[in-house]
Amino acid sequence: MTYEFIEYADREMLSIELAQRLAGDLRSALQHEDRAALVVPGGTSPGPIFDDLCAADLDWSRVDVLLGDERWVPEDSPRSNTTLVKTRLLVERAAKARFLPLYAPYDTPEEGLAELGRPIEDVLPLAVVLLGMGADMHTASIFPGADKLQEALAPDAPTLLAMRAPGAPEPRITLSAPVLDGAMAKHVLIFGDEKRAALENARGKPPMEAPINAVISDSKVHWAA
Repeated sequence: MTYEFIEYADREMLSIELAQRLAGDLRSALQHEDRAALVVPGGTSPGPIFDDLCAADLDWSRVDVLLGDERWVPEDSPRSNTTLVKTRLLVERAAKARFLPLYAPYDTPEEGLAELGRPIEDVLPLAVVLLGMGADMHTASIFPGADKLQEALAPDAPTLLAMRAPGAPEPRITLSAPVLDGAMAKHVLIFGDEKRAALENARGKPPMEAPINAVISDSKVHWAA
C-alpha cells in the first residue's frame, strides 16, 4: 500500500498548497480531455481548501464537481454536505463548474440511485479525487461494518451505492471504491494526531477492516496537526 505522506507546518499552509495541487491536477486533465470530474469530501475539514480552490485560474466551465458521498437529507438540512460545496467551492471562478448532485427528493437513496448515477457514469473516469478519512478508517461512506461494504469494495462494484452503517444517523449514498480508486490523481486530507494514528493503524489491514486501503495506493496524503 504505497502512498506519499506530506506533512505541513500548519493547516493554513496545507489548505493553500493542497488547493494549488488540485488546481494543477485539473489543468493537466483538461489539457487531454474535454471535461474533468473533481470529487470532494464533505465535513468541515475541506472548507478552507475550497476557499482557496474556488479562485483558481482554470476553465471551470469544463469541470464537473461532485461529492464522494452524501447523507440522504435535503439540501437545506444542516447535515447536508451539498451546502458546503455550493457556498464555499462553487463560487468565484468555480461558479462556472457543473455540480452533479448525490441527493434527489426520494424517501430512500435506493430510489434515486439510477437517476443520480447516470450523469456521473458519463464523466468517468474521475480526473481528481480528494478524500477524507475517519478515525475508524472509513472514507466517503464506505464504513467498516456497513451493510453494503463488500459490494462497495468489489472490483465490479456499481458507480453508486446506498449505504447504512452503525453510528451513521441517516442512510448515505456513496461512490464505490473502484470508481474512487480509478481517478487519475488521488489526494487524502487528514488533520490531527488521531487521524494520523488511524492511518498508521490501517497499514497492512484488508479493506474490509480499513476501507481507506481500497483507495489509498498511489495517492498523496496531506496532514497537519
